[in-house]
Amino acid sequence: MGKIAFVFPGQGAQAVGMGKDAYESSAAAKAIYDKADEALGYSISKLSFEGPEEELRQTANTQPALLATSVALLEVYKEQGLKPDYVAGHSLGEYSALVAAGVLEFADAVKLVRARGQFMEQAVPGGQGAMAAVLGAERAALQALCSEITAAGTVVELANVNCPGQIVVSGSAAGVAAVVERGKEAGAKRVIPLEVSGPFHSSLMQPAADKLAEALAQAEFRDASVPVVANVHARPVTSGAELRELLVKQIVSPVQWEDTIAYLIGEGVDTFVEIGSGTVLAGLIKKIDKSVRIVSVNSAAAASAAAE
Repeated sequence: MGKIAFVFPGQGAQAVGMGKDAYESSAAAKAIYDKADEALGYSISKLSFEGPEEELRQTANTQPALLATSVALLEVYKEQGLKPDYVAGHSLGEYSALVAAGVLEFADAVKLVRARGQFMEQAVPGGQGAMAAVLGAERAALQALCSEITAAGTVVELANVNCPGQIVVSGSAAGVAAVVERGKEAGAKRVIPLEVSGPFHSSLMQPAADKLAEALAQAEFRDASVPVVANVHARPVTSGAELRELLVKQIVSPVQWEDTIAYLIGEGVDTFVEIGSGTVLAGLIKKIDKSVRIVSVNSAAAASAAAE
């Protein structure tokens, strides 16, 4: 029997209606949403289930909504008695992974990600930062192009190394525009500007990292019950203190998702259970290795079906 990893999605996976069937069919899932509403002082559950979408898309709402959905679905899925050998999360999803590993209490995590969303929104004035998905480029060639553009005075960096042929860049609006224009030099087939409110996972997020460090210092971090494979370096960590530090670094560092999945497969993981809204991670994992089993638990119905 191979090993199992639970993986949790980040921003971009949200959809109005997510988590609703879990809330309606599971007392444990309902308790998570009730806890989120109480901790935040407003109804993130109503916003998740009913929208409006433009409000749910604001990063300070998206982040707690996605966390609550992942943890609620985790509660439903846990009833099947399956335990992971590893956990990992994509960007924001790392907080869901930390809750799953017992590092953070859910009520603390939901407040932290609300603050994280606010800090990220405030870090760079609107319109000054951007992100773009680069399809078909080699990592080293794209890194070299970004370094060259940055050296010329407009910051652009690798933000998410998702899977072969899909890398997201982030930075100043001018720096990202230069990658859009010159992407072919790095072998890119297409460069698609993303609709985001800031240059996430770039050095321009340092003001957000500084504020987040203060917020994280107030929260209790316990050692992980299962190893968390961290976004920053794609290596397993169990120390609560180290995981706290990595969450600060994560905001200004690329998400090493391809390396994370490759590491897990190398450690004998052959089943990935994606817990949360959508199927974004399933799509990325398939592009990294077609041979592994991937289960997407994105509804209460899917959680029950996955156990069979």
